[in-house]
Amino acid sequence: MSFKNLTSHLAIAAFLASGAGHVSAQQTDSENGFVMDEIIVTARGRAETLQSAPLSVSVLTKQTIEDARINQVDDFIGLTPGITISNAQDAGTNFITIRGLSQTRNGEPPVAVVVDGVLQVNSRSFDQMLFDVENIQVLRGPQGARYGRNATGGAIIINTVSPAKEFEGYVKGGLASGNEYNLQGSISGPISDTLSYRLSGSYINRDGVFNNYVLDEKVDYLEDVTVRGHLRWEPTDNFSADARVNIVRTHAGALNYTYQPAVSDPVTGLPSFDFTIADADLVERDFSANNLGVDDRDLDQFSLRLNYEADWGSISSVTSYDKITQSTGSDQFPYTAASSITFGDFPFYDGIQSQFFDIEAFSQELRVTSPDDQRFRWMFGTYLLLTDRFVSSATMLDLEEGYVRLRSEPTSSDISPLSSFIADDNDNTAYAFFFAFDYDIAENLEFSVAGRYDRDKRKQTVSAAQGNYTDGVLVSPIGAPGAVNKATFSKFQPKVSLRYLATDDLSFYASWGQGFRSGQFNQNGVGVLAAGAGVAGVSDLLNREITETSEIGFKAQMLDNRLSLNGAIYNTDITNAPYFVFIGAVSAQVLVPIEDINIKGGELELTARATPNLDVFAGLSVSDSKIKEYSVNPAAIGNKAPYVPSYTINVGGQYRKEITSNLGIFLRADYERRGSQYWDPENTTARSTIDLMNVRVGVEDNDGTWSITASGSNVFDEVYNSEWVLGGYAHAGQQDIWRLDFRYNF
Repeated sequence: MSFKNLTSHLAIAAFLASGAGHVSAQQTDSENGFVMDEIIVTARGRAETLQSAPLSVSVLTKQTIEDARINQVDDFIGLTPGITISNAQDAGTNFITIRGLSQTRNGEPPVAVVVDGVLQVNSRSFDQMLFDVENIQVLRGPQGARYGRNATGGAIIINTVSPAKEFEGYVKGGLASGNEYNLQGSISGPISDTLSYRLSGSYINRDGVFNNYVLDEKVDYLEDVTVRGHLRWEPTDNFSADARVNIVRTHAGALNYTYQPAVSDPVTGLPSFDFTIADADLVERDFSANNLGVDDRDLDQFSLRLNYEADWGSISSVTSYDKITQSTGSDQFPYTAASSITFGDFPFYDGIQSQFFDIEAFSQELRVTSPDDQRFRWMFGTYLLLTDRFVSSATMLDLEEGYVRLRSEPTSSDISPLSSFIADDNDNTAYAFFFAFDYDIAENLEFSVAGRYDRDKRKQTVSAAQGNYTDGVLVSPIGAPGAVNKATFSKFQPKVSLRYLATDDLSFYASWGQGFRSGQFNQNGVGVLAAGAGVAGVSDLLNREITETSEIGFKAQMLDNRLSLNGAIYNTDITNAPYFVFIGAVSAQVLVPIEDINIKGGELELTARATPNLDVFAGLSVSDSKIKEYSVNPAAIGNKAPYVPSYTINVGGQYRKEITSNLGIFLRADYERRGSQYWDPENTTARSTIDLMNVRVGVEDNDGTWSITASGSNVFDEVYNSEWVLGGYAHAGQQDIWRLDFRYNF
């Protein structure tokens, strides 16, 4: 994409709406009649206005979160320019792309996620249900200097509602397509003069909407229970302690893929094969696997946050413990009604696959920060992360009697005899030291420099039982059973920025920074398996990723603060971007590096209050990516990077008006367009542009006590794949979903 095309896309976004962004509460002013509320962000570790922060950031307030029915991660990402997410495979498997930096299966995300001041240490905990949330801040651009490794493309800050000092709460229930019903709520109040609590919970149960015609069952079923507790202790004016617990139990469908070359009989589900089919626009919403995919995830999180304020500054400590266990199982490639004893017209058989994760992590952060009200502001800190991660992958024969999922041991059953077992235990120790300095060179000119040194030591112990099995007996090894592999990855991540306040309503900024995503081990032996399947260049070790980004931007407020316009352009160079390769014939999942990618892009985001009752919003992000080096397949040089949409557009409006002294109406529409994107470095096939529309209409009490709202997601039923993997493995995106919700506040 040329610079001319980039600027033309930005101009289109400005034309599409008279305002954009995420504002909600209306506020009258005797001079203007109506203005937008001032939004405060904490993106740089300090409270500052959204318009003065020298970085690209989108904010969703508590009211917007409720108005837009943001109940899961996909919901708020769909409202934010420059960031997309693909959900596939199972709970905890997400593919976030932000400014052209992408997450891959089995890899780390390109964003840091911080919930209530606690850095989330594993991406499998990211896609929890969102409820009782105060605000969400999405930061674009490298944030590693302040938020650590993985923040190469940005950071997502989620703050839940704090415990209240007076009794309050809410209850919310709803019904939806797919025989879904859900319930959530929260209660909060004081225990004593210095201690307060908040207890929140969410439950959702649905049968699903996508059908397996062989089994006559829905495949996208879900049952999720989330309970969250928060205690806040404030014994003095300058000391506070926050203890938080979060427990999630998820039972859901999993691995609902179709293999496009396998053309299933519409009655029997048995396949014939056409290996010329590879089309990212070819969508299959009916499934024929003779085994239902299943996923169980248990997530337990505990954290303690301490904060002490003094005249000279503040000291904060954050301690957290996470435990995640997850077990999945499903049909194996090619996901049809064929089995180990029943074939289609080609000698491929459907086996069974199983994967298990057991992850424990402990982290500790200590931070010392100066007061905000001085010309020179500083911050120092240190961070420690200890992780123990066990993962096993197994394949089994399909004897058409169901299957038993494997966990940490290669047990074999008569129902589904074991074919292969790959497992390893990973002990990782990471630590970091970081700092940030902000200095007001003049009243309207600020210079900032931040840096962070991360060092990540990884140790992989390969299971001695790893190998190929027949009748439950180990017949040949895979990789090096019993091997102990070690690697260390480190990087200093600097960032500098300059902000100029031209007027009270106009600012400019420029920044340069580097980011770091740690390297990691593939499962031992997959390199050999990949070579045997004809995929060259795969190693058991994936090296670190490094990014370097330059950015310039502006922020402006106009029409007496009734309209804001924020924009930025950037250039990013990526070294060793991870890319996922799936080799279905041996169920091997491997990460390989794309050695050099360049991304040029820009964003434009507008926010306006058109009338005291109407907010309108629009945003645009454009990404032009190019592969410059790829040793696995040099023929891909010059192609687009995988998982990167060429652009995203977000447009919508929200209307709220009192119709009687006690009753009001509420209307909202959100439109998202994602430009075409490729899924592999070879640019085999592109998913065409997709258009998604969500709508809401409701009746509410003017005092905010209750509301009844009807809503629809993907209301025009756009048919698209949420993921397409090289070889023709497709995962259908969600169809239209209709909901009815009732909320009562007390």
